[in-house]
Amino acid sequence: MHRAAIIQHTQKLISLDEQEQDYFLSLLQEKKLLRKDYLLHEGEHCEHSAFVLSGCLRAYSVDENGVEHILQFAPQNWWITDMYSLLSGKPAHLNIDALEDSEILILSKSNQELLYEKVPKFERYFRILIQNSTVASRQRVLDNLELSAKERFAKFCKSYPSLINSIPQKQIAAYIGVTPEFMSKMKAEYLREM
Repeated sequence: MHRAAIIQHTQKLISLDEQEQDYFLSLLQEKKLLRKDYLLHEGEHCEHSAFVLSGCLRAYSVDENGVEHILQFAPQNWWITDMYSLLSGKPAHLNIDALEDSEILILSKSNQELLYEKVPKFERYFRILIQNSTVASRQRVLDNLELSAKERFAKFCKSYPSLINSIPQKQIAAYIGVTPEFMSKMKAEYLREM
């Protein structure tokens, strides 16, 4: 069963009996996105989180010059949302779209609250996810300040090994903050050194 992936992911952090698993699964909505389909547009209110069963999503903003800045990729078995909008109830700062055809499970904010009430251990699960996300975001800011582009690319390769050859180089360039041309040279050097 395709939904088994989210149970396996959850069981890494909390232990669920069969009834709790069934309840959790009952709160999730399956959705398919085609490449370039949006899950969320900047300015909308984010009312859900998504778990990626297959494919890859990205969260990004666009600056006043039309340049995309990618904050997160969500390949298989990753969660993605606009945390700011989800928690504050304010309009989203991010766009979330599919880089390739994707299958996701949607957990609405209201269903997440029901989950907390009925299976309190999920508060621990999502707390750990949020803590890990916060640590990763803080480290990424420091990396952007302290590391060279080549070092940032090496970290990207370590964090997202499945994406190196599966998504366009311009997406990786937007994530690490370099031009696509520089990205191409850097990737060629990196692969030669491996």
